[in-house]
Amino acid sequence: MQQPNLGGALPNDEWVTDGESPDPTLELDLPSYHVMIRPVVIRTETKGGILLPDKMKDDIQYLSTVGRVLKLGDLAYNDKDKFSKGPWCKVGDYVCYGKHTGTKFLYKGVRLVIMYDDQIIMRIDDPKNLDPMYIFSG
Repeated sequence: MQQPNLGGALPNDEWVTDGESPDPTLELDLPSYHVMIRPVVIRTETKGGILLPDKMKDDIQYLSTVGRVLKLGDLAYNDKDKFSKGPWCKVGDYVCYGKHTGTKFLYKGVRLVIMYDDQIIMRIDDPKNLDPMYIFSG
């Protein structure tokens, strides 16, 4: 698959603040159907404790862009035609989204992404459960 030329823009899988930094206090309003996400780092080792080489970590990040939902807009998941079963994502949930989805920005030293509610691909229980050995086994 050919990647579009985005100039100097960083793809979402490279837009991550280290996990040691606390979440910022969000002193802002999030309009309409937007979702604010803090990207997280995917696994750095296997379940057995083997450290993953940088190449494999890069491949995992390319396949799985994951973040934690920090805030939902006042209309997020309220479109009954798109989300007939109601909201399936809430603050604190981990979600996957596209590599070039949303708008990236720096807020209080933390890298965040804002996107529309329908740009989120799926919800996962914990990013540590994305097993890199399973991703590459088939």
